Amino acid sequence: MPDRLVKPLFYARDDPTLKTSQNWPLLQRLGPPTSLRLRARIDNVTNLAQTPLSDRLRSLVDTVQHNERTLRRFQNVELRLIGAQDFTSFLDTLFSHLPREFSLASVVLWLDDRAPMLLELLEPGALHALDQANLRTSREGGLAAQGLCDAGRPWLGKLNELDEMARRAFFGDVDTPASAILLPLAASDTASGYLCLCSDDPARFAEGMATDILERFASIVTASLDNVAHRERLKQLGMTDSLTGLANRRYFDERLREEIMRAVRYGVPVACLFIDIDNFKLINDTYGHQTGDRALAAVAACVRQQVRLGDTVARYGGEEFTALLQGDRADALTVAERVRQAVEKLDLQDDHGERIALTVSVGVAARTITGTPAEAAVHGHAMIEEADRAMYRAKRNGRNRIEALVQAASNSAAR
Repeated sequence: MPDRLVKPLFYARDDPTLKTSQNWPLLQRLGPPTSLRLRARIDNVTNLAQTPLSDRLRSLVDTVQHNERTLRRFQNVELRLIGAQDFTSFLDTLFSHLPREFSLASVVLWLDDRAPMLLELLEPGALHALDQANLRTSREGGLAAQGLCDAGRPWLGKLNELDEMARRAFFGDVDTPASAILLPLAASDTASGYLCLCSDDPARFAEGMATDILERFASIVTASLDNVAHRERLKQLGMTDSLTGLANRRYFDERLREEIMRAVRYGVPVACLFIDIDNFKLINDTYGHQTGDRALAAVAACVRQQVRLGDTVARYGGEEFTALLQGDRADALTVAERVRQAVEKLDLQDDHGERIALTVSVGVAARTITGTPAEAAVHGHAMIEEADRAMYRAKRNGRNRIEALVQAASNSAAR
């Protein structure tokens, strides 16, 4: 006689996998155990008939309680996904919390980096910063998942039954789990991604298993992904200059605070450049504001190309840009000269195809900062003011040049 006659729909932790049964009508005649009306099966009709009614009812109650606990765990995961404030938190819930909660071998997420709302989340620099091996965007993986999920339905079964090309496209070179379920993340009949739940138990996800709870979970993942993308987009708009695509002053001020704290913690120097386009008002007055906007965008792109990936470049205001660099005064002077030369070589043309000469004046400041957080913040802002004063000195001394104030009692210029 089996010790549990009715098996739950989705098994958490170490339970075996449920497969739907043709005996559901018999259980319906017994009456649903709770208002949840969870699907279940009867393992052995003959044994059920011979089992005392109290034992059968106790088994049903135990299973219903088990299912309710499982649903609560799902709900907790769903609430974490819905409440995720950024993409990192969203991925952490899927890749760390979900496998722990349901004893999964791994979770793999494939996203379409061509989807409009995902373009910025999945651009190469952002993916590199996330450093999530289980986040996939390859075209081959998407095609493999699309082929498995026929007509937008989940696929589940043993992964060793797939052809090698499909396995490698989705799982790469890592060891392939024994079984998995692949769930489309679709909105308006368009799949923006696929969620794969993997198990080392070959019977955990098998053909014929009921998938309604997991399909509902996939819809929550889809909605949460859309929420995160919107939040990240709004955050980006709030900290990005719309004309140049660079960070704005608000973002720069936040990054300055972070970089100053990093410099204090590790005892490393930090530097700042203030960059101002020479005679910009004359360009606007002569060629018009549209040409002036093109000049701003061209210089912004030029500056961005001359600094390292981890450095911060922002439009500080008007025709003024600033760059926060990881390095000492010599490093900053080298970067400043690269910027000056690159801008001087820009080929910006007016409406008649005539070249417009562009140059910049650059002020440089660098410091190794120590002290308490409050003291460090004061030194950081002093460095910014120092670079600003150096930039104005470059203007006074003829433009298209670099100036750096000596950090000492005197404020003499140095090149």
